[in-house]
Amino acid sequence: MDHPIVIADYDPAWPVRFEAEKARILGAIGAWAVAVEHIGSTAVPGLAAKPIIDILVGVASLDCAAQCIAPLQALGYEYVPEFEAAIPERRYFHRKQAGDAFHLHLVAVTSGFWERHLLFRDYLRTHPETARAYERLKRELAVRFGSDRAAYTDAKTAFVRAVEEQARAARSG
Repeated sequence: MDHPIVIADYDPAWPVRFEAEKARILGAIGAWAVAVEHIGSTAVPGLAAKPIIDILVGVASLDCAAQCIAPLQALGYEYVPEFEAAIPERRYFHRKQAGDAFHLHLVAVTSGFWERHLLFRDYLRTHPETARAYERLKRELAVRFGSDRAAYTDAKTAFVRAVEEQARAARSG
């Protein structure tokens, strides 16, 4: 059974949980990880979010992704290769344990995926009015789409892309 989309008020423990998980990840795949970043709404102070910690693991090249699978599985992550059909530049993993949920996105640090997610996060961190608008949108969409996560995500796309463009313009301007 699908569960309804829940947007939780900001929890100051989210960055703490990220840091603890980052240490675990680096202990397992530090030989391949170039950088580990907290992304998504839980990475933006004050922003309401689905209570899932999104972790972006950057590697020099996806060629080393295969070596990361078993060590991440040993940490309790489930590898979901079928998502590569939609996003071939990413290797996706998830883990739920003791009430915590983590989504891990393994990508090359030179990829568009890496750039877009950091641009979006950093822009929301430095533009609170845009973060509030995003929060309002997410709350409205969660009510509108109930447990339809694909429709919820699709409905956010235009907003996210517009913010990414604003962030690019601000960075180069």
